[in-house]
Amino acid sequence: MITAEKIRELAEAKIAEGSNFIVDVVVKPGNNIYILIDNDNGVSIKDCVEMSRYVESNLDREAEDFELHVSSPGLDRPLKTIRQYQKYLGKELSVTTKEGQKLSGKLLKVNDEGIELEAKSKEAVEGKKGKHLIIRNINLTFNQIKETKVVISF
Repeated sequence: MITAEKIRELAEAKIAEGSNFIVDVVVKPGNNIYILIDNDNGVSIKDCVEMSRYVESNLDREAEDFELHVSSPGLDRPLKTIRQYQKYLGKELSVTTKEGQKLSGKLLKVNDEGIELEAKSKEAVEGKKGKHLIIRNINLTFNQIKETKVVISF
């Protein structure tokens, strides 16, 4: 059986040559292999093809058949690595906490423990009429975060 650890090892050997980084490696039943790679400047088709060829050349189809998929994660996929968060510094994110709270805001900081968001909301302020724009900086640890996605705006 082909393991995710073996595939990750091969993928890491390949990315050591350049500026790409691994987002995720998954091996599903039937040896369906999925490798997600990213880059601070975007992933090209050439990057995906090179990774695919490298991994495929280091596996033996005679011993075990497999299906290999290499791609970038896409904007609709949740962020999984600190490097991805760093890539989106200053961008709008949507965060769901493990408690089910939904937050959105501009990503201000990222470190090994978590993130800081600048969240804006319209709220009633005591002693004033109507709702007013309130800006809060919210610190979240990665342990508190269930899912984070980039907010796509046009």
